[in-house]
Amino acid sequence: MKKLKALFPLTLLLLLVTMPSKSQQITTQTSDQAALFAGGCFWCIEADFDKVTGVTKTVSGYIGGHVKNPSYKQVSAGNTGHTEAVQVHFDPNKVSYEQLLEIFWRNIDPTVKNKQFCDNGNQYRAEIFYQNPEQKKWAEQSQTRLNQTKPFNGAIVTEITAASVFYVAEDYHQDFHTKNPLRYKFYRYNCGRDKRLQQLWGKPGEKNG
Repeated sequence: MKKLKALFPLTLLLLLVTMPSKSQQITTQTSDQAALFAGGCFWCIEADFDKVTGVTKTVSGYIGGHVKNPSYKQVSAGNTGHTEAVQVHFDPNKVSYEQLLEIFWRNIDPTVKNKQFCDNGNQYRAEIFYQNPEQKKWAEQSQTRLNQTKPFNGAIVTEITAASVFYVAEDYHQDFHTKNPLRYKFYRYNCGRDKRLQQLWGKPGEKNG
């Protein structure tokens, strides 16, 4: 019994040392198997990438701002510098980062700044956040290629930026399209997202460029 009492403080100390801090829980790891995309409402971008074969997980969050641990209320007010974004985890044996870039472009309006569809403000800006030199190279190449093949006349203004800290959004935002399918569909339809995407890229399945 005395030995057990003596070991208790040491065990407690080890638990405290190994327990992740708050910042570790909200700061994502950079990895070749994760991509970071902002494309307006993160509910919609998350839903778009969840349909892709090879995508193993999507996480909604905030990136690109100057306030630590921002809340949705703070970000949605447009004063933190963050934009709504999605971290896309993927199996590179099934889908490549280059393919994810192509999917990203065709699910945003790259001709506008500081807005996407019905949502206005820098918190809804579209942006690619690269996490290493290779991702930067592929992102820039995809943008160059898109400029040469785009089926619309507007200039591409979407920025490609080095990733900063990505903060995971509140639980009720995660997998919103599956948790609240009717509300999600109502929002997406009334926001005019799919109508505008069709104007830019054509009907789903059509090849442009």
